[in-house]
Amino acid sequence: MNKTQKCAWLCLTLTMLLLIFSVIVYGGIIAVGKPTRITGGLFYILFLIIALCFRILLWKKQSPVEVDLDERDKLIKRRSVFACYISLWALLIAACTIPWFIVGPEGSIPVCVLPATLFGVFIIVMLVYSVAVLVQYGRGGKDG
Repeated sequence: MNKTQKCAWLCLTLTMLLLIFSVIVYGGIIAVGKPTRITGGLFYILFLIIALCFRILLWKKQSPVEVDLDERDKLIKRRSVFACYISLWALLIAACTIPWFIVGPEGSIPVCVLPATLFGVFIIVMLVYSVAVLVQYGRGGKDG
């Protein structure tokens, strides 16, 4: 597994972790009415521990002759960024039109929903990037 794949697995793991804990935190906010310090503190501690573990794994090479980046890796990254770009625009269009259909043209949306919407778009775009990288490596074929 090369460095690009390791980074994709790191990104996939961390975004899934962020997604799970965001659901827990926002569920707590909806149920209680305010965020609890314990949930937020545990979230940050767990996030830092996992990020540190993966960072250590990224530093370690499998062999001393392993290259960091080659032409195939560049092509895979370029295609993955293109997939992210397409998904970003699709998600932003959905984030603008879905609330319009839900609350109608005369309704209003609280301002606190906007950061949550942007955070959700960010999480989904990072998931798309990670999955696109892993799918392209998983297809096989070393000739690009």
